[in-house]
Amino acid sequence: MNAVEIEEAISALVERPFDAEEFPYAFLEAFGNKETTLKRLRKGDSNKSDLCGVLQTNNIHIATCKLGDVTRTLEALKASPATVRAKARFVLATDGDMFEAEDLTSNEAPISCTYADFPNHFGFFLPLAGITTVKQVRESSFDIRATSRLNRLYLELLKDNPEWGTAQRRHDMNHFMARLIFCFFAEDTEIFNGSRAFTSAVETMSAKDSANTHEVISTLFRAMNTKADERAAAGVPRWADGFPYVNGGLFSGSTDVPRFSRIARSYLLHIGSLDWKKINPDIFGSMIQAVADDDERGALGMHYTSVPNILKVLNPLFLDDLREKLEEAGDNARMLLNLRKRMSKIRVFDPACGSGNFLVIAYKEMRAIEAEINQRRDEADRRTEIPLTNFRGIELRDFPAEIARLALIIAEYQCDVLYRGQKEALRDFLPLDAQNWITCGNALRLDWLSICPPTGTGVKHHADDLFHSPLNQAQIDFENEGGETYICGNPPYRGSTWQTDEQKDDLKAIFDGRCKQWKSLDYVSGWFMKAADYGRHTPTVIAFVSTNSICQGQQVPILWPLIFRSGHEIAFAHTSFKWANLASHNAGVTVAIIGLSRPPIAARRLFDEERDVRRGEARMAVRDVENINAYLVAGANIVVEKRGRPFGDLAEMDFGNKPVDGGNLLLSLDEVEALALSDSQRKRFVRRIYGSAEFIRGLSRFCIWIKDQHLQEALDIERIAQRVEAVRQMRLASTKAATRAGAGTAYRFDELRQTGFETAIIVPSVSSESRSFLPVGYCEPGTIVSNLAFALYNAPLWNLALIASRVHLVWIATVCGKLKTDFRYSNTLGWNTFPVPTLTEKNKADLTRCAEDILLAREAHYPATIADLYDPDAMPTDLREAHERNDEVLERIYIGRRFKNDTERLEKLFELYTKMAAAPSNATKARKAATA
Repeated sequence: MNAVEIEEAISALVERPFDAEEFPYAFLEAFGNKETTLKRLRKGDSNKSDLCGVLQTNNIHIATCKLGDVTRTLEALKASPATVRAKARFVLATDGDMFEAEDLTSNEAPISCTYADFPNHFGFFLPLAGITTVKQVRESSFDIRATSRLNRLYLELLKDNPEWGTAQRRHDMNHFMARLIFCFFAEDTEIFNGSRAFTSAVETMSAKDSANTHEVISTLFRAMNTKADERAAAGVPRWADGFPYVNGGLFSGSTDVPRFSRIARSYLLHIGSLDWKKINPDIFGSMIQAVADDDERGALGMHYTSVPNILKVLNPLFLDDLREKLEEAGDNARMLLNLRKRMSKIRVFDPACGSGNFLVIAYKEMRAIEAEINQRRDEADRRTEIPLTNFRGIELRDFPAEIARLALIIAEYQCDVLYRGQKEALRDFLPLDAQNWITCGNALRLDWLSICPPTGTGVKHHADDLFHSPLNQAQIDFENEGGETYICGNPPYRGSTWQTDEQKDDLKAIFDGRCKQWKSLDYVSGWFMKAADYGRHTPTVIAFVSTNSICQGQQVPILWPLIFRSGHEIAFAHTSFKWANLASHNAGVTVAIIGLSRPPIAARRLFDEERDVRRGEARMAVRDVENINAYLVAGANIVVEKRGRPFGDLAEMDFGNKPVDGGNLLLSLDEVEALALSDSQRKRFVRRIYGSAEFIRGLSRFCIWIKDQHLQEALDIERIAQRVEAVRQMRLASTKAATRAGAGTAYRFDELRQTGFETAIIVPSVSSESRSFLPVGYCEPGTIVSNLAFALYNAPLWNLALIASRVHLVWIATVCGKLKTDFRYSNTLGWNTFPVPTLTEKNKADLTRCAEDILLAREAHYPATIADLYDPDAMPTDLREAHERNDEVLERIYIGRRFKNDTERLEKLFELYTKMAAAPSNATKARKAATA
């Protein structure tokens, strides 16, 4: 269940009469417990409560009690030995009048409220549903409740007004919802005169059967779009005349309203009963946009973007600098004034703004700094000099674009109330400013310079209704001389495989003519290139959230030389971390944050998330470095290119053998038995074959393997001859000339790289990222490796120790990239580029012994598969210790001690690679390999 579904279930529970006996089970059901689980609790099979309550192991101990006995019951639950034995995280007591609960594993304040109010605290219990939340999520209970109610209303209205859900009227429907949200907020914050003014007007003036509800709402909208001195002529009725003139384009244009059913009317009145003062524009917009999006409604409640994550972008982009300047200014009035003037000219531009999260957070943080300046200058009630029009965005869909502007309007009002007081905020709030700097359109096709012009020029709007009109191209003088522009956001990622034709065309429009391999780029690359192009025309600093794949593998040599050639360099970066949301089933995508500047800044900052495994906590380590390269590693701007052979005396790695056989030379165990071969024939003509899956998962697969000198003997066996003939026919039917040429040797694999009598170190071409080590293995003579894996034939065993190391894992994860979320190995890019210090004979002997220890540790757990042995939660201790010894031996060869972390490993590897690749003989070979 997601958060919205849980909130709905909890709210429904409270609306029913309180049943002390049934409450614990209904509560657990609301958090996703299945009927079978509840049956076992009811029967007592899994209920270990010693207080006549309900105790669910590792989760919660619940007890209902007599009226007035809640506090004593909660203390009894906390002191209960059963609570301790069951490792219950929560305790909960209620009498149907009051409600108290506590999280025994955190320092969070306990809940104490009326029973009717406890749904407002449902976020406190989200861990019961497997939703790991941060503090901000728990504080967003109102936003989730409001989203849930608005979604119900939206669907109910579409049921009775299906035409409002069509493409032709979808914008009208979305605009109607935006108007409603503003009205609910305005009536609870005194923007409208009287508490619940809008909701009360609808309730009073519309019939209970809802026949005229749409007319009443339409009249209210019309009043809010009509100036006071024009209302009599416009025929605005007296009962609507008390509502203020809002303007700003929000209520202009059509005031058509969908028809309401009785249910829809009741939903609207219920929404109006919520306390809209609690709205959090930081995240509300991203949640509410799901209401109007068919594709996203199924994930309703999962659109939370944590404020700390957004600040990982905005702080190093410009907010940290503003705070440092504030600290430097102290109480110096002149320095404070200069900082305030500087802030008034700062523009924040999000060209993939969605519903405005980044813009809202940036605005609120800047207002907090400005408020401190005003406080120090004894001007606390001064009106803000930070205009909303300096917060610009582009959004593809019209509803999020409208919500983005609405979220900024709400944020402005809330900041005015916080820093200037309610009276001053109300005085300056209405009418709304008609200017709109949120543009609806395709960011990769629009001219960013026309939307956020270079310093000294601007854009003028001629439309009357500016709430949802895109900006035009008219240029005028723009008073922002000396102003700064910061580009930020979280653009859509979309790997090349999943891009639509339209998205491919977007990238083509940007990259065609610049590079040939642009089709391999992630969609987010378009925003980086557009931002770099923009930065050529006006000084700017850029920071985007991106999948870390654009800093790995084949995308690096395609994208980053273009970025660097534009004059931009990486100013700061957050290395890979999880960008999580509210979804219980979604831990979040792995992302990086990349900041670019032109001209380059002197101090580059690298942020690495270090995890305390024992405490399960993460902390951010920050380092000032001389340069950050495209792999987000402190080091020179070097791009790792494919090489034809490895550095030094590392063994050469090749592909396995490719059958090109239509499946006729490959056999299952049953098919081997069906050949009915004698023991000597089976030994001569059948070999065990391994690809990635066979090696990792222990699958049994075999192949027909015929040497030239034994060909006739093999063909005398009818079932083998039939398979060879099937291969011949398959190759002859191929459209490829090379394959047809192989029909004459149909008895053997089309691409041969083994005799069949050598040892092989096997390296799967794809393996899971969840493993701490690459699953490399050793094959005895007679084993065949397929083309679905790489192999080092007759190679010294110390090569296996290198591949099995943590050092090699972090290298290939960086330079080879991934297939979906799995490591994708490459011999030319991963192995041949792997920088290893010159190894002495003793080094090789030590590494050989380490490789042997790893293989022996695996053998001790036979028949466990590689997948079993390298399960991160079940890896045998002796095998892990063998790998640890291997890592220690190898890392001491690199730096004389163990590396502190993967960041240090990568920095040393890039330093060594730079030196080795620059050596004259290696540079020549690298160029030949790159052009091959």
